[in-house]
Amino acid sequence: MKAIYLLLPFLLTAYFGYSQNTMSLNDCYEGLSANYPLARQRAILESQKEAELSAIKSKTLPQFNLNAQATYQSEVTEVPLPNTGIEPLNNDQYRATLTANQLIFNGGKIKATQNLQNIATERKKQEVDVTLYQLKQRVNQLYFSILLIDEQVALLKVREQQLKSKLNEVTSGIKNGVLLPTSDKVIEAELLRIFQQNQEANNNKSKLISTLSSFIGLPISVETEFQKPLISIQTNSELNRPELGLYGLQKQEIEQQQDILSKSMVPELNGFATGGYGNPGLNMLENAFTSYYIVGLKLNWNVFDWNSNKKQRQTLDYTKELIDNQEEVFKLNINTALNEQLKDIETLESTIEIDKQLMALQQEVVHTSESQLKNGVTTTSEYITELTKLYEAENVFNQHKTQLELAKANYNTLKGDTK
Repeated sequence: MKAIYLLLPFLLTAYFGYSQNTMSLNDCYEGLSANYPLARQRAILESQKEAELSAIKSKTLPQFNLNAQATYQSEVTEVPLPNTGIEPLNNDQYRATLTANQLIFNGGKIKATQNLQNIATERKKQEVDVTLYQLKQRVNQLYFSILLIDEQVALLKVREQQLKSKLNEVTSGIKNGVLLPTSDKVIEAELLRIFQQNQEANNNKSKLISTLSSFIGLPISVETEFQKPLISIQTNSELNRPELGLYGLQKQEIEQQQDILSKSMVPELNGFATGGYGNPGLNMLENAFTSYYIVGLKLNWNVFDWNSNKKQRQTLDYTKELIDNQEEVFKLNINTALNEQLKDIETLESTIEIDKQLMALQQEVVHTSESQLKNGVTTTSEYITELTKLYEAENVFNQHKTQLELAKANYNTLKGDTK
């Protein structure tokens, strides 16, 4: 047990060190969805929905109204008969009432309004998801740009090692009089250019990492290892974009609005009770402060509205048709973009095969030039020229490979097949 406790810090360091020093494309997607500032709107929308639902539900509870008034009238009602013994009312009159209203029946309008609020909140959350999803292509571009720089730096490192090894051979050849005295200067100049290219690549990588970090809300160091994803595409699957879910929620919201409009034509029944105290009370012939109460039922029913409700529902039908049209246009545009992306993938795959052949041929040229340099048949400059052509061919090959994976990632992003 003691040994486990002693090893625990090292195990934790190894675990967290790994998690901090590696980064995958899916890690970036998850970070974007969880940490991008816009993602916080989901929690805000949920809190807003709870407040709205609570306010709607409160309409089912008794509603209390307190009214009080004091007035002075220039004239009051009098009995126009002499010797009746009925005392006229005072010119100053007072009244205070407390009324309780209780909804009994309204055709389910409150429940329908709550359903509308739920759908509206889900629609707003889906809008957030749509915006976040559309940022994934930007994340793809940043991630694969970093991978491309890593490939470039790796090639520069290999080339640097080759040149340093060749510099030793050339220096020895100069000492032995086999090569010209300035032959080593050509290689030293090329090594200096490689150093310069390395600096530029590292600076560009730092800028890309900083931008990516701000998108996904995770700290990324320049030492982080970016994993190369093995991406596959499914050309026969259906679109799974969040925009399609948004269109569906928009239509549900309209249907719920239509349901509320239908229920607004149903009679509404309320019960009420009023308790009061004043002078006069309900008995207008009693000139004294008295208490009183009234209880009853109240029915509200808009029997005829000149077809206003029906026309509003028709207007919402047209809005649904517009959404259907927007969805159709969206699918058409996405499918067109997918076809274009698929053509790009096919072109890159065939281009990569040609790149392999070009690299193999240039490798043979470099071997020949290297042999000629050892025998003094060719110059160092000519050898460096052929070596540079090989580096450029390898660099183009790596660019095309990275562009292919980026094209696949963009294809999946367009289709909605990313996590």
